[in-house]
Order: sequence, then C-alpha cells, then structure tokens
Amino acid sequence: MKPLKVLIGCETSGIARRTFSDRNHNVWSCDIAAAEDGSNPHIRCDIRDGILFEGWDLLAVMHPPCTRLCRSGRRWMSGPGKWTEPKQLPKGKSWDDMRAEFEPGISIFTACWTAPIPRVAIENPEMNDLARDRMPADLPAPQMVQPHWFGEPTYKATGWYIRGLPQLVETQRLPEPERGTDEWKKWNRIHRMPPSAERARLRSRSFPGMMNAAADQWGGWARRQEAAV
Repeated sequence: MKPLKVLIGCETSGIARRTFSDRNHNVWSCDIAAAEDGSNPHIRCDIRDGILFEGWDLLAVMHPPCTRLCRSGRRWMSGPGKWTEPKQLPKGKSWDDMRAEFEPGISIFTACWTAPIPRVAIENPEMNDLARDRMPADLPAPQMVQPHWFGEPTYKATGWYIRGLPQLVETQRLPEPERGTDEWKKWNRIHRMPPSAERARLRSRSFPGMMNAAADQWGGWARRQEAAV
C-alpha cells in the first residue's frame, strides 16, 4: 500500500515518529527544539508557521502546551467564576504570566485542530472550562486512555482529541497492582516525580505501547481509506 504522509507535531523524543516510520510511512516530526535522537526527519519550527499546510494525510500532535489548559491547572488561572483573580499563584508567577502562558496553548491547539488535514489526533488532558470556551465548536470530548491498556505498567490518564479517526482500542491491558503496594507506587512514578528542570519533558514523553497501537490502528485506518479513493 502507498505510504501515508504523516506529521508528528510537538515531539522531540522520536517515539511516535519511529512507530509510524516502522510501518513504512513517510513521517516527519516537528518542534521548536531539536530531536533527542538527532534524526534527520525532524523539522525545528513552530507548528503554526506553515508546516500544517503541506499536504499531510495524518497529523498526530503529541505534547502541545497544556499546563494552563488542563483541569488540574485551573486553580492558577481563575478564582470562583471565570477570570477572577486566583487566590494563589505559582511561586514567581503573576496572573499576567498565567494568561500569557494560556494563550499559546489555545493558539497551537486550535491551529492543529482546524488544519487542512483529514485525520487529526491531539494528545491533551481533559480541559478546564476556560480553555473549552476558546475551542472550536466541533471539538469533541477526549477519549481518555491509560498506558496500562497498551502493556505499559504506568498510570497516566491520556486524552486524545480525534477527528477523522476511530478511537484507540486497548491492545494489552495489564492487571492493576493493589493500591498502596510497592508495585502500585512504581505505576504512579510519573505523578510522583520530584521537581526538576527535566520534569516537564519526562512527564510528557510518549508511551511506546500506546504509540504502536496508534500507528497500527490509525495508520491502518487511514491507509484503507486512501486505498478506497
């Protein structure tokens, strides 16, 4: 079958790019930072700077800025109601800082969702109400999945906002460890990471098991659609 032209947005690890490449697709990743593996099919750019208009068959956006969009971060953005001053702010940050960090997340997510690409999947946590108010009207609720549905002994609720693609189907659900055990604590290692300069990058890394499922299921779906045209 003809290979798909796939763009993996907002990724530096190469995990998602390699899984699609292993299925013989024409795959590029892009991010403002360099690829960790030094790979050539990686474009350093802001995803909003035109690359979305280059005739892709499938767009998978891995880690767009989401800290200020997610429900867990809502308390930093507003107090009671909407856009009232928060009772507390992160150390060293002002309310203007919070709003300045909020806007790029909205802009990048919206640019990717509305891109002229027939199949789109954007990884992002469930959004807070302030972010939802700024989203396109056709944005569905996310499909929430867990890494341990795909053979990864880890807890991390992962949301996929998808257009033109089916929902992911679990491939290898692992039995969950008993709460409070050492094994359960290991499964929660992402949530228990101590503060560090690398914490955000490490917490956002893709899960190979989940991305293998995505490459098989979404890539297979898209290939069948393209073959039928």
